[in-house]
Amino acid sequence: MNNIAKEQRYKQRQEKIKNNIDKRVGEAQTEKGLLIVITGNGKGKTTSGFGTVARAVGHGLNCVVAQFIKGTWDCGERNLLEGHGVPFYVMKTGFTWNTQDKTADTEAAQRVWQDCKKSLSDESIDLVLLDEMTYMVTYGYIDLEELKTALMNRPKMQSVVITGRAAHRELIEMADTVSEVRNVKHAFDSGVKALKGIDW
Repeated sequence: MNNIAKEQRYKQRQEKIKNNIDKRVGEAQTEKGLLIVITGNGKGKTTSGFGTVARAVGHGLNCVVAQFIKGTWDCGERNLLEGHGVPFYVMKTGFTWNTQDKTADTEAAQRVWQDCKKSLSDESIDLVLLDEMTYMVTYGYIDLEELKTALMNRPKMQSVVITGRAAHRELIEMADTVSEVRNVKHAFDSGVKALKGIDW
């Protein structure tokens, strides 16, 4: 096959792809905020959630971040986004295997959740990141039905990103977009220390 014929075949394939995409774009007429769940055992769920927040802030949208299962250590994303006016609500107890105190962890989670509920009812907020919320449901710190109700009753154009492993099937069912991050290989498994600015 000569180069002219190859070029024509390539052009036909690309034109077919473009027509299909244009058709789908034309058919997508619903306007609403999205519920996005980023789950799975791989690295990058929180990073993806923060990427969405950064994108939204870049477009001038109002965002709120809630961090569950986080401690008081330095957070690069928080350092950046707070400087752009993004409020953070942080549980500050650290990992549950460090505290080993379910009562204290539940109380800390509930304090952050009260701020989240206010954000989820505020029409001026365009995006809420509920980082590591899946653990709160799994551990029973936050009631699944209460979370679902808050998500269903939020303002129509407000989007929410939920991150964490083992997302409850009911959250997956109600979500508009679900991504599962699969672990293929992780530096930590080879004894490599977490790197500032890359891992945290």
